[in-house]
Amino acid sequence: MTAPLLAVENLRKHYFAPRQWLRAARPPIQAVDGVSFQVARGETLALVGESGCGKTTTAKSVMRLIEPTSGSVRLDGEELTTLDTEAMRKRRRDVQIIFQDPYASLNPRWRAGDIVAEPLRNFGGMTAAQRRERVQWLFARVGLRPESAARYPHEFSGGQRQRLGIARALALNPKLIVCDEPVSALDVSVQAQVVNLLMDLQQEFGIAYLFVAHDLAVVRHISHRVAVMYLGHIVELADRDTLFAAPRHPYTEILLSAVPVPDPRTPARRILLQGDPPSPANPPSGCRFHTRCPLAQEVCRRDKPELTPRETAAGGTQWVACHFR
Repeated sequence: MTAPLLAVENLRKHYFAPRQWLRAARPPIQAVDGVSFQVARGETLALVGESGCGKTTTAKSVMRLIEPTSGSVRLDGEELTTLDTEAMRKRRRDVQIIFQDPYASLNPRWRAGDIVAEPLRNFGGMTAAQRRERVQWLFARVGLRPESAARYPHEFSGGQRQRLGIARALALNPKLIVCDEPVSALDVSVQAQVVNLLMDLQQEFGIAYLFVAHDLAVVRHISHRVAVMYLGHIVELADRDTLFAAPRHPYTEILLSAVPVPDPRTPARRILLQGDPPSPANPPSGCRFHTRCPLAQEVCRRDKPELTPRETAAGGTQWVACHFR
């Protein structure tokens, strides 16, 4: 088998509150607690789950925009968590990010062309004329007029600003792009355009995506495999078609039941999720979902289920962390 482009093993990110004088230390917030997955070359792996489950923290820890507490992150076989600042800076050519907010992630004092050219200046190797030519090509490739490079971010629409973010991420020909909810702040019609652009770029350049999202319709359109997260854990991991057609984990079933059905003749099968998510500073024992799970029994409160492979009807593998599925 071909070695994966990205391999994440037992990744953890805990936030520790500062110790206050004469007060007991507060428990750490376990934002991500033992996450493992792989991303193949040219593949899109989507991370989905409700707000606060650890999706964005996982993605930023992979890039070391947030320093992980422990675990392993290997890109092309090289361990990233042990690299010093300069070595990690050189490695960033291969892994870039598209942020959620297409305005806050762009410098309002810089012209659009300077924003896209910034990675080219940082890593050198190109003359000013070559940079200008590259920027013009990038603008055209993401659907922007090259002459708009002289404009400022506030002069673009939301969809155009996100295209600027895509052009900047594409500038260095990365192998992996982390997409942190890149279409959640856009109108629905613009979302479709941006998602189709990402898919075209993947097909053209063989880029892999780690795609963080909560919109399951977008995930179903763009992803090859889907990892479902709950309270810092991955509870199910499968290829897209298997997960949407035959989810195994109760939490995945509840998430999918919340997706609106466009055909009014199709009966809705909405499963209501009871209660609020527990605090990541004081997670439940055993299975973290047992406080809200309709299948929970004593073993769920006592023993933590491991992510275990299950064979699918098509002969594939579906990973599930559940005692009864």
